[in-house]
Amino acid sequence: MEKVAIVTGGSRGIGKAIVEVLARKNIKVVANYNQSEEKAKKLKEELEKENISIDIFKADVSQREQVKAMVDSTIKTYGRIDILINNAGIDQEKMFQDITDDDWDKIVKVNLYSVFCTTQEVIKYMLNQKNGCIINISSIYGINGGSCAVAYSATKAGIDGMTKALAKELGPSNIRVNSIAPGYIDTDMNKRYSNEEIEQIKEETPLVKIGKPEDIAKCIEWLVEDNFTTGQIISINGGWAI
Repeated sequence: MEKVAIVTGGSRGIGKAIVEVLARKNIKVVANYNQSEEKAKKLKEELEKENISIDIFKADVSQREQVKAMVDSTIKTYGRIDILINNAGIDQEKMFQDITDDDWDKIVKVNLYSVFCTTQEVIKYMLNQKNGCIINISSIYGINGGSCAVAYSATKAGIDGMTKALAKELGPSNIRVNSIAPGYIDTDMNKRYSNEEIEQIKEETPLVKIGKPEDIAKCIEWLVEDNFTTGQIISINGGWAI
């Protein structure tokens, strides 16, 4: 039986690489997007050239009803959900004293609540199946913290805490829950860094390079196939944090 996966934030960057690697493993993928409709359509078209079909679904994963509609649509189409990749998120770079209540509420809603909400809507089906794989994309900042990224770091640390607690709770139902905490990856989110800053990051990294979205997708591929890994925070950072 073919497996079915939902990938939030699946139209670009790390999410796009994840969709590609899963779809090429003959997994039925629902690639979620919110504002990047053109990129989602382009991804679908690119994979169709390889005779690979994916579904794309617009939903703001910080909104419960939109998440529920996406999950219900997936169940209606495929009858099951085997894999959930919680990848959607936003960045925020501000001095701590400059963070407003609206800033805080927005990033918590998009980065942390979305993982809670989407996971809650999906696990009811995984529990019935007595099987499932949930992978959350957090960040090295959730482990080490980041200057001028307090709110972002807090949400990513929250994801890691949720991952470990949920792994214990869902383990008896054969549902595995893990988190990947990327370091510096070449995505749109990190385009704000200047060339000089990127070179400095490389110098501080033992492998002397920036990661690629495919590096994260390869770990996803392994975790999806694995049967005995749960509750782990796997940091892929080129040695930047050891």
